[in-house]
Amino acid sequence: MSSHLKPPSHRAPGPTPSVSSYAGDTPSTSSSEPSTFQPTPESNGSDQGSAASSPKRTSAGLHKLRTNFDQDPEGLSLRPESQKRGGPSGEEEEEEEEEEEYDSEKEFRAARRHPLSSSRTAYTADEEKRVVKRFDRRLVIFLALLYLLSFLDRSNIGNARIAGLEDDLQLSSSQYEWLLTAFYITYILFEWMTLMYRLVPAHIYISLCVCAWGLIASFQSLVSSFWALLILRALLGISEAAFGPGVPFYLSLFYKREELALRTGLFISAAPLAASFASSLAWLIVKLSTNGPIAPWRILFLVEGFPTVVVAVSAWFLIPDAPGSARFLSPRERKIATLRLPNSKINRPMALNGAFNWRAVGETLVDPKSYITALMFFSCNVAFSSMPVFLPTIIKDMGYSSLASQALSAPPYLVAFFAVLITASLSDRDRVRSPYLIIHALLSAVAYLTIGVTGHFHSYIPPTTHILIRYVFIYPAVSGFFSAITLIITWTMDNRPSHEGKGTGIAILNTIGQFGPLVGTRLYPTSDGPWYVRGMLACSCFMLFVAVLASVLRVLLQRENRRIPEAGIEIELEIGEGERDGLMGHHRSAREMPGVGTQPSVTYHIL
Repeated sequence: MSSHLKPPSHRAPGPTPSVSSYAGDTPSTSSSEPSTFQPTPESNGSDQGSAASSPKRTSAGLHKLRTNFDQDPEGLSLRPESQKRGGPSGEEEEEEEEEEEYDSEKEFRAARRHPLSSSRTAYTADEEKRVVKRFDRRLVIFLALLYLLSFLDRSNIGNARIAGLEDDLQLSSSQYEWLLTAFYITYILFEWMTLMYRLVPAHIYISLCVCAWGLIASFQSLVSSFWALLILRALLGISEAAFGPGVPFYLSLFYKREELALRTGLFISAAPLAASFASSLAWLIVKLSTNGPIAPWRILFLVEGFPTVVVAVSAWFLIPDAPGSARFLSPRERKIATLRLPNSKINRPMALNGAFNWRAVGETLVDPKSYITALMFFSCNVAFSSMPVFLPTIIKDMGYSSLASQALSAPPYLVAFFAVLITASLSDRDRVRSPYLIIHALLSAVAYLTIGVTGHFHSYIPPTTHILIRYVFIYPAVSGFFSAITLIITWTMDNRPSHEGKGTGIAILNTIGQFGPLVGTRLYPTSDGPWYVRGMLACSCFMLFVAVLASVLRVLLQRENRRIPEAGIEIELEIGEGERDGLMGHHRSAREMPGVGTQPSVTYHIL
């Protein structure tokens, strides 16, 4: 495929369109033009003949750069006037409308290297914001709803336990722990199903996953033995492993990395919201059905499981496979949604031929940073998996009734919900991850330590006081590990420029990290009640380990950031230390580049 080049001597008279800014990315401008957005000006018709009559030079080694949009619904012209009013007709005209014309071969090669610097790929910041808001409202919120349902169906066994499950099935403490462990064993073994996001259209794959776990969760209401429930818990782990771990990677196909923490936070925040909702709903169910013909725990499983099956039907129609196929966007918005992403095909040199980037996979597999984040995820998961399923029991052992325990379990998760959203928003705003991660990990560690020490020295403290201390410190403990989980997942994807690198990083993160629940689900045996000192101190140590690893990773990234300019690296790597100075919004420095004017400055690792 060839590209047409228009020599400078044959330029049509009239004002030259300035190079437009790319919203949210680094503008690339010539030395004589400002780097502000200007729509392609409407000409008085003098361009009409010029485009058709000017000689064009063809280079067989150059490819067309598809950057033109169709006519803007609001009247914004995004194509050269010469292509709109003149030129060939029929199929040749359609092909010509997709071609760019450049003043020289150098300019063409420069534009191909940095395609978003082209004046033809113009859209306003307001248009981009509208696209992002639509994704937030129609995609992220719906995915958060699905994750809420999945977390509800996996963790409601904690509420069912004190609602009569343990007594009716005559479960021992060890058997209850195996019910929790069975879920995570299959969850780990089937982490590879995250790859299905690349093989099966997302709307089909997600719908099947949601329907599967909804049915399995509902069937738990029918069990009459430990073994039947154990098998269903194992199957539930398979169906949820196919969905949850791959969603952050799926979101990275729709958002820039400086936008990802908040959206991942919105998704992950569904977990504490689900726990809060589950406790409130369990309180209501237990209150209404205590003397009914059906055991409260059976109604609990059915009421919280079956609605998921109904939602699965909606997922088929609401989940887009890619930014360019979102039904809730207009045709122009779909093009903007695709073009604005750094990893879209138009702006990703290695993806121009559609080849899978195996090199990125190999680099991620041998990168020590991948395993540091995975160990952080492992440590955080110890607390993340244990508290939601044991908290009702812990509160009940403080001396409260089953009904009161259900009610008191909800507020800590509701506070954690808002903490996750605020933390993710601040992290995106400041373009940093590690400070917020370290702070939340330390707060959680101190909270767990306080609960454990108070339990150990309970005989020296008045009962009312030590119960109050143990309950109040649940709030920072829960908020800390939920917020830390969000930042760990986001940080893992931030520092991988390619989709293959992101996917591999998430796979490593989950493969190692999901072993944490195997530890967490065995931290609170009945024999340790009612104080559970060992479990609380273990969670404190693991959260402290998260803070230490985050500090180590920050130091490693700082060193790599300092080496990047010294090595003269010109490719876009990972964002980083200069983000407070505006590196992500408007780059700190630029180098001259023939044909385009400036070259975007090197981007760094996010810290």
